[in-house]
Amino acid sequence: MSKREGDGCSRKKAETEQERNMTADQSSSSIAAAFKVFQQELDTKHDKYERLVKISRDITIESKRSIFLLQQDVEEVLKEAAVKLDGVTQKIGLIAEELRGEDIHQFHRAFTPGIQEYVEAISFLHYIRHRSLISLEEINAKLVFMKAEKSSVEVVPADVQVLTFQVTPSDYLLGVADLTGELMRMCISSVANGDIDTPFQLSQFLRQIHDGFSYIGNTGPYEVSKKLHTLRQSLAKVEDACYALHVRGSEIPKHMLADVFSSRTALIDPEESMV
Repeated sequence: MSKREGDGCSRKKAETEQERNMTADQSSSSIAAAFKVFQQELDTKHDKYERLVKISRDITIESKRSIFLLQQDVEEVLKEAAVKLDGVTQKIGLIAEELRGEDIHQFHRAFTPGIQEYVEAISFLHYIRHRSLISLEEINAKLVFMKAEKSSVEVVPADVQVLTFQVTPSDYLLGVADLTGELMRMCISSVANGDIDTPFQLSQFLRQIHDGFSYIGNTGPYEVSKKLHTLRQSLAKVEDACYALHVRGSEIPKHMLADVFSSRTALIDPEESMV
């Protein structure tokens, strides 16, 4: 092999090696660019998740405050609680806006505590006013929001977009299960106020809710079994109050009924009472 041929082979090897390096650099740069996109998507998702958690906490706090007002069962206070719940409904509109174009199941754990608390509060208000259980369809009908899109030109009217939020059946069931605890407290308050009719109405209503949850059985969300235990406790206390009122109501002065009821419910064993 001549010197010229040897130089030509070396040059070809160098060019081939250079091409390989360029191909490897391009491949690594494309992979890095792809992972950069993935990073941005994950960061956006995590930021949205944290915003939903914050909104859910605000909904939980305001719903609890509304429930506290509803327990007083005074007309003026009920109006104040209704106004607070209207504000909570608008906060749910923020969740609907965050979830626009997103898969709700990816972010469900972020806002489900607040939605359950809202269902508990709105169903409690509905029961006080109508003495019935609000349906899932009625709740979802309240969660329709009109959002105006901002226009760059002031003369052109802003486009109005309709946003909806659908409470899931599991959140509805868990919120209704929490409602039973508030109804039990309502029973105590009514006895303290000398109202001996409300406990019997609540007992029948709670029994219907308990029967409904019993029909669900193991087919519902796994959290239902935990809530069902609390539901049975509330029902047992209300039924025990009805028993005390029916058997000993004429013997005990009205102003002492609440004390007797409280002492009896403190001693009750919920598991034995629900056999």
